[in-house]
Amino acid sequence: MFNITSVTDLYYGRKPELDAWILNLMTENNIEHLANPEDNASPEQLRFMVDLEEDQVFVPCTDWLLLNLLKSHSSQELKRQYVETWKQLVLLLKSMRLDEYASKKIICLWRYKFKLAYNNLILIPSRLSKRLLTILLSQCVIHDPYALRKQELNQRSDKFIGSNYFQRLINVCPVQQFECTELSKLRWELDLIELGRLFYLSQSKLWQEDFSDNLDAKMFSPEYGEQFKIAKTNLSHLLQDNKQLKILYLPESAGGIIFDLLIIKVLLRLGHKVILALKKGFYFDYPTVLDLQEDKVLKKYLQAAYFIANNRISKKEFLHKLRENDLVVISDGTRERLNLCRSSVTFARAWKESDLIIAKGYENYRRLILTSHLFTRDILVCYNNLKGEVCFDFKPKSPRVRKITEQEIIAKAEQIKAMLRKAKAEGQRVMFYSAIVGSIPGQTKTAIKILNTFVNYLRSKLEKVFIINPAEHFEPGMDGDDLMYMWEMVQRSGLIDIWRFQTVEDIEKSFELMGEKVPPIWIGKDATFSTGCTKEMQIALEEQKKYPEMQIIGPAPEKFFRRKDYGIGKYFDASLIKLVNS
Repeated sequence: MFNITSVTDLYYGRKPELDAWILNLMTENNIEHLANPEDNASPEQLRFMVDLEEDQVFVPCTDWLLLNLLKSHSSQELKRQYVETWKQLVLLLKSMRLDEYASKKIICLWRYKFKLAYNNLILIPSRLSKRLLTILLSQCVIHDPYALRKQELNQRSDKFIGSNYFQRLINVCPVQQFECTELSKLRWELDLIELGRLFYLSQSKLWQEDFSDNLDAKMFSPEYGEQFKIAKTNLSHLLQDNKQLKILYLPESAGGIIFDLLIIKVLLRLGHKVILALKKGFYFDYPTVLDLQEDKVLKKYLQAAYFIANNRISKKEFLHKLRENDLVVISDGTRERLNLCRSSVTFARAWKESDLIIAKGYENYRRLILTSHLFTRDILVCYNNLKGEVCFDFKPKSPRVRKITEQEIIAKAEQIKAMLRKAKAEGQRVMFYSAIVGSIPGQTKTAIKILNTFVNYLRSKLEKVFIINPAEHFEPGMDGDDLMYMWEMVQRSGLIDIWRFQTVEDIEKSFELMGEKVPPIWIGKDATFSTGCTKEMQIALEEQKKYPEMQIIGPAPEKFFRRKDYGIGKYFDASLIKLVNS
């Protein structure tokens, strides 16, 4: 109907009919940011994870599913997905053994919701599942119907790992001969074999079955499998350069997560940092952050991990926690299959700061591999295919994406600080100018023009003053989070003599210098209108306590603190979006 062949063909602004269809799809699935900014990721947050062009839309589903949703006639394939979702939910309900009245009430309510979705065929099946699960949990006041089941699976894995059989499986010497040119290369080959065996065991059914210590360990030889060659090639390329990587790890299920934690232990031994992302709440067998409180086996394996409870952690704090801890546990912010549109700010930042994503399970394979979207980080997925075979797939990050590393940001900050030291050595006073850059949506270019015009004006009339204009120190690829992180290092250097905040008069003077009248949207605006400037005023006041001689010029400090939330990845305020859309 719209000449759409994949999920990457969805753009706003091409056809009004397509815009309407996309908006209907997004709102019906409750993944449209503007309709629900509290729960749905903004385009800027999504760009932390997905390579998106301007006006391009991200839908969390496979190409196949989107094309089925687009069909104007009934799709048997899509209906089959709905039926499978229904069966899974009914089996869950039966396993809970509720009283007859409660069970019948829930099943009848589910039928109303299911029939509506089945007739419209616009809901992504996993979103339908989430909706019906929410009804179940709210009606039954049960936070996790599978809590005991998951604990039993983890206990079974733990028992398997403690057996002599497992020790023989994991430690049996490989049959192949190795060319030992260097000890480091030989160690790496052995590490790869260990990783391969653990990946295989995490997806196999061996630990779920009855086992005997008398079984022959030679039956286990996944290092010879064709599938692991995919993983081996990519792991060798990514991990063997002796550089410390940050790895975001997405587990699949209880039981398997115990093997995942052994894999993570190997990665930590190799010198890498790992962020383990669990579900916020119940989603069938998937491990959740609540399991950490109730599951003794998980507690034992994660006793050295640091748990970040803040779902909206800042870049600075996240990097600080990652420097202090080799293994960090976070929530992805969802109670459903991996859905980047509903993920937490902390999860998005963890993805952005990582170098590699390791994901487990077929559902993650569908969401990350069976989509035409390219992502901002390399992704390795280990899963069981429909035949039950252990498989690996690798999707490299988009070639258009360049990761701005913490080291690069620090280097840029140090470069600016060196400029300030030189200016002070030459007898100049250093002034930092804080101004609105993007606090008015759609006005970023105008804001930068205003900023540059006024700073040039100040330079023309102030003698022996070195003025820092933030707009002159932008690096391609840096987003709002990166810039705030960089500028805070400069601002806390003790090198600033005068900190000037943009006033209404500054903006009026800028438009006068540009030969223009002040547009209505800019009338009355000043630095207090910006969350970024509010954060900078907090820093300025803290620095003034350490360096009392530093001057602060501009609006009174108390006028700033009406704005608290800084939009993730934005140059403008999270709080403003709520005002614009209310």
